[in-house]
Amino acid sequence: MGALTGAWAEALAPEFRKPYYRRLVDTVRKEYTEHKVYPPSGEIFTAMHLTPLDKVKLVILGQDPYHEEGQAQGMCFSVPEGVKIPPSLVNIYQELHDDLGCDIPSHGNLTHWAEQGVLLLNTVLTVRAHQAFSHRGIGWEQFTDAIIELLNKEDRPIVFLLWGSPAQKKAEMLNNPAHLILKAPHPSPLSAYRGFFGCRHFSRANEYLRSHGVDPIDWQIR
Repeated sequence: MGALTGAWAEALAPEFRKPYYRRLVDTVRKEYTEHKVYPPSGEIFTAMHLTPLDKVKLVILGQDPYHEEGQAQGMCFSVPEGVKIPPSLVNIYQELHDDLGCDIPSHGNLTHWAEQGVLLLNTVLTVRAHQAFSHRGIGWEQFTDAIIELLNKEDRPIVFLLWGSPAQKKAEMLNNPAHLILKAPHPSPLSAYRGFFGCRHFSRANEYLRSHGVDPIDWQIR
């Protein structure tokens, strides 16, 4: 199991000492030993490695990692180049095109966003192969809630994009007036037409960042 470093590790140090986290680590290590688990263990914290705490401008919350071979890479909605773009990301790209005129990319690797300060955080960070939500309830939610609480305390402009009801429930934790919270239905094919399409979250987020003197996100994946 990979380890967090830098400001994230320092800020989350109290979590590492709590009994739930020790149980979580033991459970995850056992899962990787006995089952096929995604993402690769060294990529569990990729979202935080690519987006340091002090660089976070925007947060997109997902649920749990993709559970098929080769998809998960430690960032919500993102897949490595060469892997078929999942349906929800297809819809995200379509909304980006309609909102900002971005070209539809040929791949689904969102590292370009992460490196600009977009934290692509799943609320559960591991999953058994072919078993969606299989690691729900083992402790990840408490850990990622601690991450959200840390970000809520940051007194600088941060935008939270909460797509779907599970993500929107986290709005209860977000009460910092320096932040912008945008809600929409999930971009999955089951719900995108209920209000995700046309939400204009990407342009609205950039307008907010600009209005507070923060460089906007270049959303174009190349």
